[in-house]
Amino acid sequence: MRIALAGIGKIALDQHVPAISSSPDWALAATVSRHGGLEGVENFARIDQMLAARPDISVVSLCLPPVPRFAMAQAALRAGRHVMLEKPPGATLAEVHVLRDLARAQGVSLYATWHSREAQAVAAARAWLAGRVIHEGRITWREDVRVWHPGQDWIFEAGGMGAFDPGINALSILTHILPEPVHVAEAELDFPENRQAPIAARLALSGNIAADFDFRQQGPQTWDMEFVTDAGRLALRLGGNVLEIDGRPAGGAGTIMGEYPALYARMADLVRKGASDVDLAPMLLVADAFTRGRRNVVEKFEF
Repeated sequence: MRIALAGIGKIALDQHVPAISSSPDWALAATVSRHGGLEGVENFARIDQMLAARPDISVVSLCLPPVPRFAMAQAALRAGRHVMLEKPPGATLAEVHVLRDLARAQGVSLYATWHSREAQAVAAARAWLAGRVIHEGRITWREDVRVWHPGQDWIFEAGGMGAFDPGINALSILTHILPEPVHVAEAELDFPENRQAPIAARLALSGNIAADFDFRQQGPQTWDMEFVTDAGRLALRLGGNVLEIDGRPAGGAGTIMGEYPALYARMADLVRKGASDVDLAPMLLVADAFTRGRRNVVEKFEF
C-alpha cells in the first residue's frame, strides 16, 4: 500500500521512515514538509497539494506536532484517506473525537498510535497483572528534553504538553496493563516562568499509584514503573522493554519487532479490516492532570 508521511522531523527520520522501509506492507510514496523531504521521494509543501496530485496514496501518517496536526488529519479524512496519528493523537480530546466521527462517516480507518505499548515487555506485564490486586504503584519517567527534542520550542507552547509528551508514553502503558482503570486524584505541575507547558509533573492516581515526570534529567534516563500486588512485585524498566518479577528478570530481553514496525503492521491490519483504533485513555489522564493540577512557577528554561 502506498503511504504518505507528513512532518519530516526527528521522530519521522528516527522511527517512521525506517519502519516503513522495512515493512512488507508499505511503500513510502510521498512526503509533506515545508522544510524538504527525503531523497528519491516526492515532496509536497502542503497536504492539499499531495491529496490532489496523488489519489493513488491511500494512507497518510502524520508525524508533525499535535497543534497543527488536526487540520491535516481532517483534510486527509475528507479526501477519503486512512490516517495514522503519532502520539498524542491531538492537542485536545474534542478534536480527536471530531476526527474519529469523520473517519467513521467517510468509511476509512483512523489509528491513534501509542508506540510505548509495543515495547518488548508490555504484553507480558499486562498478562501477569490480569486478575491480580494492585496495592500500590509508582511511575518514574524522567528524560532530557535537550536530547530528545533539541531546540523544539513547540513542545513548551500551549498544546505542546511539555513533560507530558514523554509522560503520556508512561500513561499509555499504564492504561494498557492495569486490570482496572484509574483516574487523577491530584496533580502538581511545574511551569518554567517563560514557558506555557510544564517541565515536570507529579500525579496522584486512584489505586494508590503515583507518577513523577521530569524533562530535566541529564545523564542516564529513567523510564520505570513498579507495582506491589497480592502476588508479588512487578517492575517494567527501560520504557517497558524489561520485565522484572520480585526483582528477577522475567522477560523483554529477546529480539522482537520494534515499536514502530509494530504500529505500521497494526495500521495495515486496520486498513484491511476497515477498522479504527482510537483509545484516548492516556490523553484523558493528561487532560485531567491539567484540570486538577496545582501550578508552580519554576526557573526559566532555554535550550
